[in-house]
Amino acid sequence: MVTRTGPATTSGGLCVAVAAPDQAGVLLLLHPLLALVDVVEVRLDAMQQPDVAQLRAAIARPLLYTNRPEWEGGAYRGSEEQRLALLHQAALCGADYVDLELRAAPQQRHGLLASLVGRTGRMIISWHDFSCTPPTETLADILARQADSGAHIGKIVTMAREPADVRRVLALLELAEQRRFPLIAFCMGAAGRVSRVATLALGGFMTYAAPDGATGTAPGQLSVSQLRGMLRTLEGEA
Repeated sequence: MVTRTGPATTSGGLCVAVAAPDQAGVLLLLHPLLALVDVVEVRLDAMQQPDVAQLRAAIARPLLYTNRPEWEGGAYRGSEEQRLALLHQAALCGADYVDLELRAAPQQRHGLLASLVGRTGRMIISWHDFSCTPPTETLADILARQADSGAHIGKIVTMAREPADVRRVLALLELAEQRRFPLIAFCMGAAGRVSRVATLALGGFMTYAAPDGATGTAPGQLSVSQLRGMLRTLEGEA
């Protein structure tokens, strides 16, 4: 397994995923929610002219930058060089997390990791399947590749069609614990909603929610208020 360098990795908790065309739209969605979330994901691929430094200065929460390409279910259509350049800027501007796809070229991953050396930011290495949930053997192989990638945190998210899909994905959390590799793991779709709540109780690093009253960035996302309420119930809070 690759040795990861950087800060100690503590749980991210509840992350709100925000997609808006400009900074004003991002802040408008965030304003009523900051007290309910632990991390803010800004989808740079949804923005027309993102300024990562201004976003960092304006958002008083740990910040995750994602610039998702079309080939991984996102909106970014430019060159890989330009896409990665924005993530490099984010790393240098004090990002708490940057998300990079496992399918990205290894040299891109190594370069982004180099930008994080000596900083507090951490890389999330992500893999998504928007059509189905692969067999256990495939999922375990993806986890192994992520754990060996040098990234600090893994993310595996699939589309659930039935309860068995959810069980296979959540079972990855035990494998990740054996590797001492923090993992984000849950399912999309209506059948996967339960996993967005259960993942934290089972040791998942982070779960994602949509801003209240806004369209989510993935199928089956619950709103921040819904998900926070469920988590509080599980934790025995009023």
